[in-house]
Amino acid sequence: MLSILAYMPLGYGQDAQTLNTRYMALQEQLANSPFQRPLYLESREAENNLTGDIYALTEQPYAVVSSALQGIGQWCDILILHLNVKNCRASSKAEDTLSVDIGRKSEQSLSETYRFDFLYQIVATTPDYLRVMLSAPQGPIGTSDYRIELEVLGLDSQRSFLHLSYSYDYGMAARMAMQSYLATTGRNKVGFSIVGQAADGQPVYIRGMRGVVERNSMRYYLALEAYLGALSKPASEQLEKRLSDWYAGIERYPRQLQELERSEYLDMKYKEIQRQQEEDAAPTTQ
Repeated sequence: MLSILAYMPLGYGQDAQTLNTRYMALQEQLANSPFQRPLYLESREAENNLTGDIYALTEQPYAVVSSALQGIGQWCDILILHLNVKNCRASSKAEDTLSVDIGRKSEQSLSETYRFDFLYQIVATTPDYLRVMLSAPQGPIGTSDYRIELEVLGLDSQRSFLHLSYSYDYGMAARMAMQSYLATTGRNKVGFSIVGQAADGQPVYIRGMRGVVERNSMRYYLALEAYLGALSKPASEQLEKRLSDWYAGIERYPRQLQELERSEYLDMKYKEIQRQQEEDAAPTTQ
C-alpha cells in the first residue's frame, strides 16, 4: 500500500476509480492522522507552481454531498467563509462564473480588493462520483492558472471521501513579493507538514511558500466542511452555523490559522455577507 502511495502524483484525480485507489492507499494516513480525524494534507512546490491537496472522510452520504455542491450559487456561500474572500457573485449568462473579490484578512472596501473570475464547471458526475472545477486564468502580481478542484466519492450509505485541491502558478514578480512577505509579516507563519523535530521533541512545521499554500488549502477545506455541516439545520440557521463552524475549525489549528478573534471574524463576515446580499438584490443595468 505504501509503495502505491509513493508513486502517486500530487494533485491528480481523474475519475472514481482513481480516487478510490487513492483512498485505499491512504488508509494508514487517515487512521493515524496528526489532525486527530481522518484527514490527510500534502503540498508541493514545483517549477512556478504551488499545490495543496486535502483528502478527508466525511460522515455524510454521497447523495447529500453531491446534491449540495452541484450548483454555482452554493459556492458563494462556501467561499465567503474564507478570511480573504470579501465578496462573491454568481452569474450564468454566457457561462457559469463566480466573480470573487480577494483581499486582506480584515475589513476592506471592494475597491481595494482583487477580482478573480472563476469559471465553474461540473467535470464529471455519476451515481457515486462528482468532480467540480473552479478555474481563473489570471491573478494579482503575475500569478495565474488558479484552480480549486473538488472530488467526492461515495463509499457507502453513510460516508463519502473528499479531495480538495488548490493550486496556482506564479512568476518572478509574485515570487519576490512572497519572499518579502515571508521575510516580514509572514516570517513566523508555518504550514501543516512536519519536516523535523525540535530539541524539545516538538514538531517542526514547514515554512515558506509551501506553508502558504497549505494554510490556504485548509481554509478552503474548512469552508467546504462548514457548509456541508450546516445543511442539517433549518435554512434560517445555516449561515450562523457555517460561520461558527468555520471559526471553530480555525481554532483547532491556532499555530497555523488563527488571525482574528472570533468576534472580529463574525463581525467582519456579517458585514461582507450583508454587502453581498445587497448587491445581489440590486437591479442590474443593461
